[in-house]
Amino acid sequence: MTEESNKKRRSSRAWLWLLVIPLVATLYPPFYSFVKPTFYGIPFFYWYQFLWVIIAAILTGIVYYATREKV
Repeated sequence: MTEESNKKRRSSRAWLWLLVIPLVATLYPPFYSFVKPTFYGIPFFYWYQFLWVIIAAILTGIVYYATREKV
């Protein structure tokens, strides 16, 4: 392997750390198991998790586009 390909591989791995954020944010339920604040009558416990589904999808897209190989 060349030095350039090693740098590119390390750079790609750094982007993968963004995928850890949603995992850590939802890993410990006592952190977010509350009823209030509500959002349009939806308890915090539910809308917090749903918000992380959206954030995780956005982060996954960012990581995908940042790490894909240009053909």
